[in-house]
Amino acid sequence: MARRTIGRTASSAAIRAREDRQTTRRHLLEAAGHVFAEKGFEGSTAKEISERAQTNTAAVNYYFGGIEALYAAVLEEARHRVFAEEAIGAAVAGKTDPRAKLGAALGVVVETLLGPASSSWVLRVIGRDLVTPSPTTTAAKERLVLPRARILRQLVAELMGLDEDDPAVAYGCITVMAPICMMILADRRMMKRALPALGLDAADAPALARHLALYAVAGLEAAGRDARNK
Repeated sequence: MARRTIGRTASSAAIRAREDRQTTRRHLLEAAGHVFAEKGFEGSTAKEISERAQTNTAAVNYYFGGIEALYAAVLEEARHRVFAEEAIGAAVAGKTDPRAKLGAALGVVVETLLGPASSSWVLRVIGRDLVTPSPTTTAAKERLVLPRARILRQLVAELMGLDEDDPAVAYGCITVMAPICMMILADRRMMKRALPALGLDAADAPALARHLALYAVAGLEAAGRDARNK
């Protein structure tokens, strides 16, 4: 009986220690997200991140292997929150029409961009990296970006009726991504002042997503016909 009690106690302690490590890692990730959003990769230090997370300075190395790996983890987390594969996969599941697939995918992304993420560190980190990418995270970004790019390329090619390696498909991918990038980078207060009727709140997400999908589909199909007729 004593042995079983000791075993249960040791097991409980191990579980608590693992949970504590996971909690500390999450705190570091969130703290780093705020610091990187405010100062960028070059202006951030492990010391400041650790202080904001209320951990010792060595924690960045212990949990992530250094500030470069921490930055890569923050970028990965940000992209997962905006371009959530699970949510997009669930939205397009069962849909065979490429128009419906694109509309569903855009719906998920736009809802995220106009939701709580719009006022968090997430969009600012992605935006900073779009404008001033850090070469230290190239390999990590390739693991994140390239699979999503392949999915987008396949969908755009299907809509345009062209092969995936056709240059027009690459142009089409840029057309689809451009408004998403604008919503990440643009000053929304100025956008609203310039376009007073533009809704950029969470309640406006369905209408904006429908418009982007209609606009993208019409343009892609027209561009596809043009490319096939050349």
